[in-house]
This record gives sequence, C-alpha cells and structure tokens, in this order.
Amino acid sequence: MTDARIDYVELPSATAHELTRAFYSKAFGWAFTNYGPTYSATTNGTTDLGLQGGPADGLSAPLPVIRVDDLERVFEAVTKAGGIVAKPIFAFPGGRRFHFIDPGGNELAVWSER
Repeated sequence: MTDARIDYVELPSATAHELTRAFYSKAFGWAFTNYGPTYSATTNGTTDLGLQGGPADGLSAPLPVIRVDDLERVFEAVTKAGGIVAKPIFAFPGGRRFHFIDPGGNELAVWSER
C-alpha cells in the first residue's frame, strides 16, 4: 500500500484553541486556515498540523492522520489486520476519514479527498 503516508497531525487544543494557534504562528511563523470556531490547520507543508478545539471531538493525545487514495480499500485492510474502528467513515470539509485503534492502543485516522 505505497500510497499511504502520514501527512497530518491533529493536536487537541480545546482548553486554549486561540492561544495554541497564536503560539505556533508566533514561534514558527505558521499560517493557519480556520474551519469554523474550533478548528484551524496549516496548509503549507508536507505534514500539516490541525488544532482541534472542539471539546467533543478532541482526543487527549496527538492524532496522526494517514492520507490514502482509496479510503474504502484501506478501511477494509485496517479491519482485516486487526485494527478496531473508533469512528466509521464520515465526511468533513475537505474529504472523508475514519479513525482506528492499533494493537498498541494508539488512535490514528485515515483520510482521502474522495
């Protein structure tokens, strides 16, 4: 599955979303696009950073996000390999994704533009 690569990391920022965004902008000069009041993301790198400020959607740990071309094929491969689906496929601004838990207990997401 050579088309799969981590291209995004989502950080929880529910307790200080605006302060977190301002910190990364000031410290590293990163520009963020806002996708509503609780989500911001960089869109200028090979691995971008998302800031999840929604308390209901945020995790307590960073969320690596893997980009793929065929979301359904990878969903099937993840479940056959023993991954536990944490969130089934859903649409979001920019594409679709799902979350899974690996055997070590880590949560990751997989996304596709289609």
